Amino acid sequence: MTKRSTALFIALLLLGSPFLVSAQSAAEIQAQINNHNNEIKKLDEEIAQYQKQLTETSARKNTLQAKLDELNLQIKKKNAEISQTENKIDATRLEIKKLSGNIQTAQQSIDVNSQGLSESIRALAIAESQTMAAQLLSVGTQDVWDDIVMSQTVQGAVRTNIKNLADAKQEYTDARTTTQAKQNELIKQQQTLKTQQGSLSAQKSAQADLLAETKSQEANYQKIIAQKKMQQQAFEQALSNLNAQYQQVLNPSQITPAGKGVLKYPVDNVRITQYFGNTAFAASGAYNGNGHNGIDFGVPIGTPIKAALAGTVIGTGDTGDPSRGGASGCYSFGRWVMIKHANGLSTMYAHLSQISVSTGQQVYTGQPIGYSGETGYATGPHLHFGVYATSVTSIVKLSEASASAKACGSATMPVPRDKAGYLNPMNYL
Repeated sequence: MTKRSTALFIALLLLGSPFLVSAQSAAEIQAQINNHNNEIKKLDEEIAQYQKQLTETSARKNTLQAKLDELNLQIKKKNAEISQTENKIDATRLEIKKLSGNIQTAQQSIDVNSQGLSESIRALAIAESQTMAAQLLSVGTQDVWDDIVMSQTVQGAVRTNIKNLADAKQEYTDARTTTQAKQNELIKQQQTLKTQQGSLSAQKSAQADLLAETKSQEANYQKIIAQKKMQQQAFEQALSNLNAQYQQVLNPSQITPAGKGVLKYPVDNVRITQYFGNTAFAASGAYNGNGHNGIDFGVPIGTPIKAALAGTVIGTGDTGDPSRGGASGCYSFGRWVMIKHANGLSTMYAHLSQISVSTGQQVYTGQPIGYSGETGYATGPHLHFGVYATSVTSIVKLSEASASAKACGSATMPVPRDKAGYLNPMNYL
């Protein structure tokens, strides 16, 4: 490959990929923005899911707490019922003890009366064993009859008393039997209540354990949600930073809306030989397959080139043949001029044979700024006219813009930080 062909290759590479700078492109930043938006959306969904689980867990916790409170009340009620039953059992025991005492007293009375009756009967038997004549001789007739009558009366009274005592004893015994049955029933009831109390205590313990576990789950969900929200905030902050970077790359509000007549044609006789974008020449392999970043006007060498709009010259340069004062081994735009306008646009004029303005100079619309030529990479005399978004365009050394342009040395050229910084001139002419 000859030196000329090497230089042309570098020029083609630079023209095709002038945005190969270290700064990120709008497309790359947009891709990151999309990724961040996807992450934020994913986090939103995760947070919503965890929030749902937290709500369900909180509701469950409240239900468990309510159940635990209910169990505590039931246990207190059972304790009161057990205490009440114990008091009833104690009262029943005292009643049984009283009845037992009454039975014992009645039995003792029966025994005493029985002994008295036995003595009375024995005395009467002895008296009856004497002959009536002997009795009449020992005491008077009336006294004998009185003793017999009294003895019979006493015996009858004793028998009646014994019967009454026996009846009372039976009544006491029946009452004691009933009371003992009542006591047994109360004892069974007490055992049932204690069993129920044990069951309630077991439920309370289980519910308390479950509540503690649920509270732990709730705290864990709250922690996870807090972490997810922190991640979301981090992504949102990063997204904000990316949006700021994107605005720095290309902020549409800083560019005047497209419209016919915004810019004036830079030549008097308009003959466009190549349009912006994926032209046939670009499709043939030129510009590294990235499309033409301006439009070409076919004009003879020496044609006056005019400013498309009033503004400030922000740079001039020459990437052409070193024999004509250009950079060694780097052709691309050849001699060029860039003018910055107040509407967010900058215009680029390339392949000039001569430059008539200098950096920092104010120019008016239609002012001649140089003359057409075919310096740099040109297949014939023409003007390459480009429109750039000022906010994303910088004039950089080609050697710093691309590793393949090291041979360009200190030559400079306008390079947008993103391909979107190249605008279609036909939208403004």
